[in-house]
Amino acid sequence: MVKGLYTAYTGMRNEQKRMDIITNNLANTDTTGFKKEGVTNQAFSDVLAFRIKDKSTPGVDAKHIGSMNLGVKLGETYRDFSQGAFKTTDNTFDLALSGEGFFTIEFQDKEGNTSTMYTRDGNFNMTQDGYLVTQDGDFVLGANGQHIQLNTTAQQTTIDRQGRIYQDGTLRATLQINDFEDYNYLEMYGENLYTEVEGATRKTPDCQVHQGFLEASNVETVSEMVEMITITRAYEANQKVIQAYDDSLQISATQIGRVQ
Repeated sequence: MVKGLYTAYTGMRNEQKRMDIITNNLANTDTTGFKKEGVTNQAFSDVLAFRIKDKSTPGVDAKHIGSMNLGVKLGETYRDFSQGAFKTTDNTFDLALSGEGFFTIEFQDKEGNTSTMYTRDGNFNMTQDGYLVTQDGDFVLGANGQHIQLNTTAQQTTIDRQGRIYQDGTLRATLQINDFEDYNYLEMYGENLYTEVEGATRKTPDCQVHQGFLEASNVETVSEMVEMITITRAYEANQKVIQAYDDSLQISATQIGRVQ
């Protein structure tokens, strides 16, 4: 009977984890370039008991006398990198990527340490000094790995599908766009940025740059809300199971075997 309590508990814990993921997705519905998350789950491996003292079947040939399933095990959290819809802004430094690839950013943390990060969020600005930066002020890197500095007095700035930046007809810089063989080697850092982990392998990106557009989040609000309702119902079902076991245990402890 206690085994049933544990099974229901693991079910509730699994649904709570799924709910945390869903609420985070919904909170980022309007976040440019956000990629939704999901979580896997799996059954615990069966744990078998053996007749280790049964002389009729000695050693490794001991017979199984039963199996025990320990409920639900939380699996891995994964990220869906499918492309989101495009939003038209017509802003010069709003950029979106169609296909697979990431803008390259020089990120500076609160301690002043710099590192290379990657993002699908192309909501960029130009500073008074002409540097192309993110909304948080981090530098956008060019193909040469350097900060992109543009002419602040240029009349027209055009960015083509290959990420080349022209001002008044003159090539000023080229965006550095990277892609990876396996996105499992990308880790979410925060602030809509990703970082490489050990084992990441870069490859030539297969994407195009679209000026005057932003990529919306790939979170589908209706689907996430439906999933949230399903999770809530499953969580409540496990609660009822625990309550039923609790009532049964109370009866066993207080009524069964009572001397009249």
